[in-house]
Amino acid sequence: MIARLSARRAIIAALLLTFLSGDYVTEAAAQNAPPPAFPVTVALPLAKRITNWDEYWGRFEAVERVEVRPRVSGFIEQVHFKDGTLVKAGDLLFTIDKRPFQIAVDIAKADVARQEALVVLAASEVERAEPLAKSKVMSELMFDQRKAALSGAEAQLLSNKASLKSAELNLDWAEVRAPISGRISDKKVDAGNLVGGGVAGATLLATIVSLDPIHFSFDVSEADYLRYSRLFLAGERPSSRDTANPVRVKLADEAEWSHEGRMDFVDNAMNERSATMRGRAIFDNKNGLLTPGVFARLSLFGGETDVLLVPDAAIVSDQARKIVMTVNNENVVTPIPIVLGPMSGGLRVVKSGLKGDEKIIIEGIANPMIRPGVKVAPENGTIAAVVTK
Repeated sequence: MIARLSARRAIIAALLLTFLSGDYVTEAAAQNAPPPAFPVTVALPLAKRITNWDEYWGRFEAVERVEVRPRVSGFIEQVHFKDGTLVKAGDLLFTIDKRPFQIAVDIAKADVARQEALVVLAASEVERAEPLAKSKVMSELMFDQRKAALSGAEAQLLSNKASLKSAELNLDWAEVRAPISGRISDKKVDAGNLVGGGVAGATLLATIVSLDPIHFSFDVSEADYLRYSRLFLAGERPSSRDTANPVRVKLADEAEWSHEGRMDFVDNAMNERSATMRGRAIFDNKNGLLTPGVFARLSLFGGETDVLLVPDAAIVSDQARKIVMTVNNENVVTPIPIVLGPMSGGLRVVKSGLKGDEKIIIEGIANPMIRPGVKVAPENGTIAAVVTK
């Protein structure tokens, strides 16, 4: 009996040892097994020919800007505009006391009338003296003197008429009118003040700036200017000196390029201090939103080039560099540093770093386990640009 019990216990002990040994081997094998490959989606960078738009800061400038100054001196009698309003060319802005100028006109008219009478008298004397001179009753010297008197009287009449025109012109200038259409500033001189006129030192009364159309000035770096010049010589982009290349502008509170214009001027020399070339575009401004002096961002047509595009979500930062994670032929994650360009069709332009045959991880990159050197299970995907209407 005891022998049977001992044999049975030996069998149970052997079975238990075998069972435990099997679990230990399985757990050890599990610990030594390689980790599972993480699934990721990969795609080749999108090769596409895009239109380049180079961006620059600049500000709007009025096409026409005029300082309103009087041409004659006198006291301001009346101001005819409200500060900051729109005015049209020819609108009456200021009235200078006209009485001195009206008196000058009246005097000039009297001088003309008196001289006209003298001309008539001199002409009649010449007419009466002509037969006398022919009959030798009057000497030729005296006849020549009468003709000279007539010529002098006629010349004086012309001078008096010119003085009358000058006086009438000064009377007209007593009304200061808007030389251009646009928005006027506040008045610099109130009614009752004495202002000085003339060519030099005339008193500033107000300023007017035109609004439609409006200019936008900006500076292009020397490197960009040389690039545009080489594109022109290669026939890939027309010069903005000869062609109204398209431009776009967005204001500080705008997310889209809402305003379209065209180039209309490129300076004739590089700025020696800043090593930049000044360019200028022109925009329609029917609603008056674009205001002289306002800063904005301009996008200039820079030609067309073949580029590689990747989604922004596939780009990660590595200290000061930008990289994309790629999968090599052994399905191992490999980082590649890249240089980024602008956005195009919702994708990021890669200026350098890629050849075009790399398998870029576009989904699954957020997994913290996806690191360089990790083996993954890639699935093929595609990179597509966003079509905008």
